[in-house]
Amino acid sequence: MECTLVISTYNWPQALDLVLKSVSKQNVLPGEVIIADDGSNEETKQLIAAYQASFPVPLIHMWHEDDGFRKTIILNKAFKAAKGDYIIQIDGDIIIHPDFIKDHLKFREKGYYIKGSRGLLTKEFTEKVLKSKQINFSLLQSGIKSRFNITRLPLASRLLYGKPDNTRKVKGCNFAVWKSDFIAVNGYNNDVKGWGHEDIELAARLVNHGVKQRHLKLAAICFHIHHELASRHKEADNLQSYYDVVHNKVVRCESGYDQV
Repeated sequence: MECTLVISTYNWPQALDLVLKSVSKQNVLPGEVIIADDGSNEETKQLIAAYQASFPVPLIHMWHEDDGFRKTIILNKAFKAAKGDYIIQIDGDIIIHPDFIKDHLKFREKGYYIKGSRGLLTKEFTEKVLKSKQINFSLLQSGIKSRFNITRLPLASRLLYGKPDNTRKVKGCNFAVWKSDFIAVNGYNNDVKGWGHEDIELAARLVNHGVKQRHLKLAAICFHIHHELASRHKEADNLQSYYDVVHNKVVRCESGYDQV
């Protein structure tokens, strides 16, 4: 299987609805889609079941009980279930451009993981989008911030390669990695719980393992639906975990992919 798309979600079916709608309209489809669900309620389950009936590729719902913010654990379970050799990851509030999967596959390269970008929908525009169920946006459309991030010029993308070891700003909402590299560093760190920095901690271990970063600009366009910030009471601890990985050149976490 060429690739698997993993979507993380938690109790926001209105946003996930638009995300799945945008995935179903891809010009190049992933081989399968796995939803990594960190304990959502029945409404999300019903939404996914409705999509499964007619989705163009296998749509798998990975769920565990809601016991606080345990995104790393459910992501590891989803990656373990993935059949694709290459895994693209987004969040359940990321609407993807029709060529999102196509672009990721075009720019994949052995020895690299991809750090993507995203445009930001304003709070006011998000309210309209959720009501109208809009999934297609133009470059000049009002209500979108970070406009350079929604400019698609894939022929020019290779001119903006980025620093191969700069992990500080990796975002799991637009990220791609070879499954073999993910396994080599033992995946996400299960001990990173609560909001924040699980993505850069993983990226730092990938770099320590010898995997370089490709900062993908002008391609793999996506749009982040506005939402209020999650509780950040664990952010300082999680950030320290990242600094420990960088300082100590850690490659494998103790509790990760192998432990789920």
